[in-house]
Amino acid sequence: MTQIQSFTAADLLRLYRKRELSPVEVTRDQLARIDKFEPAINGFIIVDREGALKAAQASEARWQKGEPIGLADGLGATVKDNIWLKDFPSRRGSLTSSDAPMKEDAPAVARLRENGAVILGKTTLPEFGWIGACHSPLTGITRNPWRLDRTTGGSSGGAAAAALLNLGHLHIGTDGAGSIRIPAAFTGVFGIKPSFGRVAAYPASPFSILAHVGPLTRTVSDAALMLSVIGKADERDMTAWNTPVPDYRVGLDDGVRGLRVAWSPRLGYVKKVHPDVEAATQKAAQ
Repeated sequence: MTQIQSFTAADLLRLYRKRELSPVEVTRDQLARIDKFEPAINGFIIVDREGALKAAQASEARWQKGEPIGLADGLGATVKDNIWLKDFPSRRGSLTSSDAPMKEDAPAVARLRENGAVILGKTTLPEFGWIGACHSPLTGITRNPWRLDRTTGGSSGGAAAAALLNLGHLHIGTDGAGSIRIPAAFTGVFGIKPSFGRVAAYPASPFSILAHVGPLTRTVSDAALMLSVIGKADERDMTAWNTPVPDYRVGLDDGVRGLRVAWSPRLGYVKKVHPDVEAATQKAAQ
């Protein structure tokens, strides 16, 4: 029998629709595996068992009626701890941060809830997300599930570890200088830094336009589904796109034939590039 942890988000939605699996079963499985892996991995700062099971039960009731409320109904999700999650603090990996609970969800979290996602908890990051590893004075060391003596990378290290172990399917990360892409590379999951404003952010990051909110998932298709949900505009972010968010799953397997790709060898100002880099990029562009 196929284990729950091996299913993609699309698999789960299909099984929910056919009533062959329920969000409650999936959530209980994910919470059990968080308990199993957490002492060694240390990827979560908060696990909201009560809230997750309550959301899963509500989702199960909707699926039994054949009335899911969105693309993420019944899918487990996590939130990086520099993103607001209502009723929980946003500690950002620091002992100097407030432990007061947030009064509202950040835009990406709100979009997931509106689409029926089950929020499992909050994931770790280095202090204020300032390095490409994942250890902090507040939470200690987050370890790479492949090898516990290696880092997950950072700063969305807890999200990457959760994605790799399928402790939920949809994981919110942030990226200024690689904070989604580095841990995705270090753990072998998929992460994308969307164009600025594609995913609304509130409150604004101190890193300004460098900081983007985006998905970390086990598969490209799961990330496409997630971005289709969290990419919706939010009035709290005046820099966010106000155009309708597309369904990024459409055409995902069509390949790149016929697409146009821009390549600028010097970006209009660079005077010197390492010859090996220039040669390799020119070859790749051709």
